[in-house]
Amino acid sequence: MQGSLVAGRYRLGESIGSGGMGRVWRAHDEVLHRAVAIKELTAALYVSDSEQAMLLARTRAEARAAARINHSAVVTVHDVLEHDGRPWIVMELVEGHSLADAVKERERVEPREAARIGMWVLRALRAAHAAGVLHRDVKPGNVLLGRDGRVLLTDFGIAQIDGDTAITRTGEVVGSVDYLAPERVRGHDPGPSSDLWALGATLYTAVEGRSPFRRTSPLTTMQAVVEEEAEEPRHAGPLAPVISALLHKDPAVRPDADRAEQMLAEAAEGRRPSAAQEYVPTRAVDAHVPLPHETRPEAVPQVPQHPQHPRGGPTAVQRLYAHPAAAPRRRVRGRVIALVVALAAIIGGGTAVMLQQGNRDGTTAGPSPTATATATATPTPDPTGTGRAEPRGGLPEGWVRRSDPYGFSIALPGDDWEREVFDEETRQVDYTPDGGEHFIRIAIDDSPDFDDPYEHLSDLNQQIGERLVGYQRILLDRRVYRDRESARLEYGWTALAKDTDFPGPRRAVDQMYVSRDGVEYAIYMSGPAEDWATTGEQFETVLKGWREP
Repeated sequence: MQGSLVAGRYRLGESIGSGGMGRVWRAHDEVLHRAVAIKELTAALYVSDSEQAMLLARTRAEARAAARINHSAVVTVHDVLEHDGRPWIVMELVEGHSLADAVKERERVEPREAARIGMWVLRALRAAHAAGVLHRDVKPGNVLLGRDGRVLLTDFGIAQIDGDTAITRTGEVVGSVDYLAPERVRGHDPGPSSDLWALGATLYTAVEGRSPFRRTSPLTTMQAVVEEEAEEPRHAGPLAPVISALLHKDPAVRPDADRAEQMLAEAAEGRRPSAAQEYVPTRAVDAHVPLPHETRPEAVPQVPQHPQHPRGGPTAVQRLYAHPAAAPRRRVRGRVIALVVALAAIIGGGTAVMLQQGNRDGTTAGPSPTATATATATPTPDPTGTGRAEPRGGLPEGWVRRSDPYGFSIALPGDDWEREVFDEETRQVDYTPDGGEHFIRIAIDDSPDFDDPYEHLSDLNQQIGERLVGYQRILLDRRVYRDRESARLEYGWTALAKDTDFPGPRRAVDQMYVSRDGVEYAIYMSGPAEDWATTGEQFETVLKGWREP
């Protein structure tokens, strides 16, 4: 793709950001002779025609939302276009990095600097709200810090515009869980105050180095947003009461934009805001969560006794929810289940909520929509951009190498292994030759719950051992992989016909390691027990051919 000419005008340079939904390129506008950033929605390559139409509509809505806002703290959108069968957005190129990057690099941001950043984000939000636009996804990853000192708000991809019909589907999620206001978790309509809540959570993350309500899963995080108070910030200094005010559970009590800006200005000068005395520390709101008997039966989700991927492997629930320490999770299990019921009722009522579990630094798995000079470049994809096979040496006869849109490349036993996104938000992708009877799954976690892959797989072993019929652990040991501490779990079980299209005895192997930059990679393969000897040999070749992003 590098060097390609998009729409006969924009010459692509290097890739400077990527994620589950797309990729951001540095580009040169050959008409106006200026540098720009171009956001490419690579997800459009792997969806149906109807979903492509929805992606295009959303892209246009994002461009339209940003274009309505005339403010120096909002990233300028220059153009929106279709090229190579998918939508692209041409934007202002910001030389710098995101607030999430700053937190990751420095561990935390000094309070007065965070207050200054908050003032500019607030001004951007005020301009957006005045234009009838709610951002709905304010978070550190969407706050850009320019090398010239500017602060800009970006990514209006899920913004809501007054008068527009929502481009969503029932049951879909919108927003990053860590930064969803309590009223949004409860299914109420968002307002400007909801964006201010997200700003408060963003500032907390900036000064503390972690999001205030992040728990071990999206569900427990939402439970904390609704029912718990954020731990008192220890590094916020004069910004602490401003954060406390913005994080008030009741949107009617939160300060409005004018009052919040006044308090942020005082904090930026190193003074404790006098107006903050009006906002006492919040206490838990008695948020009634419907019990199962109070909810319409059709809205209650059916939770299988043995949660399995239809193909016979661990589900996203196991990957995403089963890893943290067990004791705290078990203490809130009943309340979390009740929240699941409540969310089912919300979704049944037609409210769309997008669940994105953020990383500890406030980012999510999706791409940064605007180019930043410090973004990590991803490997160049295959020339066609389709994810098809690349001819490479060093592989056994019949094997092929595939470049994945998530940035990694993988060796596959044949060209008939097709890509399927299992869970977009957590960046889990499958490759299968037969609809899932045999499959390889890659899971990528930028903020793993365990530093030690062996401890992680030990916990997973315990969790799935309690759920899978006839579970038998065959192997669990420590290893070294690519000069990194690694671990492998191999096991068998009997898949049930009610849970999968491929019932019967199955085997699986899961190899996990944490890269030098702290990203956890899990390489998993599963197939019927009867031909596991062949599948097991294939897995070793997959490991040898694995290439990180």
